[in-house]
Amino acid sequence: MGEVLGGDGEYPHEKQRGPVVLRRARVGEPTTTDQRLLDSRGPADWVHTDPWRVMRIQAEFVEGFGALAEVPRATTVFGSARTPREHEEYQQGVRLGSALAGTGSAVITGGGPGTMEAVNRGASEAGGLSIGLGIELPFEQGLNPWVDLGVNFRYFFTRKTMFVKYAQAFVCLPGGFGTMDELFESLTLVQTKKVTKFPVVMFGRSYWQGLYDWIRDTMRSSGKIGDQELGLLHLTDDVEDAVRVVEEAYAAWDSTH
Repeated sequence: MGEVLGGDGEYPHEKQRGPVVLRRARVGEPTTTDQRLLDSRGPADWVHTDPWRVMRIQAEFVEGFGALAEVPRATTVFGSARTPREHEEYQQGVRLGSALAGTGSAVITGGGPGTMEAVNRGASEAGGLSIGLGIELPFEQGLNPWVDLGVNFRYFFTRKTMFVKYAQAFVCLPGGFGTMDELFESLTLVQTKKVTKFPVVMFGRSYWQGLYDWIRDTMRSSGKIGDQELGLLHLTDDVEDAVRVVEEAYAAWDSTH
């Protein structure tokens, strides 16, 4: 901007830098935003500052929403990256992925090895849409070869949003801290009605029974949760039973959308 008339009759300098107004000694040399962009050759430390991280976070949301916008009904399956291929839990994951694909459902996993790979493999081999949402970690190996549509994320919370936004049900296979985090975040979102009509299936009784009993006998008995919250969980060993619960969730979701 040019000069504006001040209250004392003088014409102090005023300049706008986007939404920021600079006056008097703050004005400095006249430049434009384009000029500062093209002429800048300073240190690169600014790319690690919080304002720049906000842009990266925004970009991750945009990329994720764009990649997944046309995904049909889907089930998010959580599980361990450490399960070897010869383990029965891996074979259960393959069967589960295949059965879900047989209903016309896409499957969404964390895209890693172990039971995540197993579910992606089962879905892909059955002709279903196999989705993997990877995460930048120092010790993970990237997306497994059975992912047909993959998106990699830097930030856990961006990735978690995609797990929830594009699914109508959650299935938790045996897993470690990451799986526990996803299980309890899913329960919290359902309990607080941030998402609705979402079943949370704990698949594998021998693995989950102790945790389920503790939730029932300690959390519920001490009044920390009620019967309704306990009812959010469905414990099973049977692929067909898990798929039945998921299909009921699809029907409930379809009735409200």
